[in-house]
Amino acid sequence: MNTPFIRNHQYNLIKKQTNQVLHALRTVSDQRVLETVRFRAAQSMIEAFPVLAHEQEQLLEQVSTLETANDFEKYLSDLVPYLEPYPPISPKQIQKLFPKHKKLKVPDLGLIDFRFVTYLSWIDIATNRLFLVYPFAGQFIGIEGRITPTNKKGYCLLCNRHQELAFFSVITKKGMASPDHYAAIGHYICMENHVCNKSLTNTEALEKFILSTRK
Repeated sequence: MNTPFIRNHQYNLIKKQTNQVLHALRTVSDQRVLETVRFRAAQSMIEAFPVLAHEQEQLLEQVSTLETANDFEKYLSDLVPYLEPYPPISPKQIQKLFPKHKKLKVPDLGLIDFRFVTYLSWIDIATNRLFLVYPFAGQFIGIEGRITPTNKKGYCLLCNRHQELAFFSVITKKGMASPDHYAAIGHYICMENHVCNKSLTNTEALEKFILSTRK
C-alpha cells in the first residue's frame, strides 16, 4: 500500500524539475551537462522534503533514469498515489473560521480534488471578498479580505507565476496597547486560485503572509 508523503506544492516542484530535465534532453547534447541537470533536479526534489524514508528518496531519484516524454509522464502518474491530500474539512468547520459571516457561501467541497490543493480559497463576488483557509500546525487558519482586480500582470506572491493579479487586502488588529487600532496587510496574488494551486512550489510566502495577519 502506498503511503502518501507528497504534498501538492512538492508535486508541483517535482513536475517543474522533470520538465527541466526533459527540456535538457531535447536541447543539450553534452552528456556531462545532462548529468548535471539530472543530478540537480533530483537534489532539488529531495531537498523539498524535511524528512524522507530511504524508499521514498529512491522513488524520487528515479527521475535520473528517465529518457523519453512517455517515461516522464509515467513517472509523474506513478507518483499520484503518493499525494497527501488537503486535510478533511467540512462546511461547518469553514463557517466557524468566519463567525462574522452568518450566511457564508462555501464552495461545493465535493467538486474539489483535494490532492491538488495547498490552500482553499474562493471569492464572494457580491462583496468582492476573498476567503482563504490553510492547514497549519494541526489546525485550520482562515483569513478574509477585499480582493481588487488590477487588470495588470505581475508575479503572484504565493506561486511566483507571472499572471493577471489582484490585490488582496486583509484588515488586522495591531498593538496590544490600542485594541482599536487596525491596519491593512496586502499583497498581489493570482486571480485564479486553482491555477495558483497548480503552480505553487513553496509554502513559505503563503505561510508568512497568513501568520502576519494574526499578529
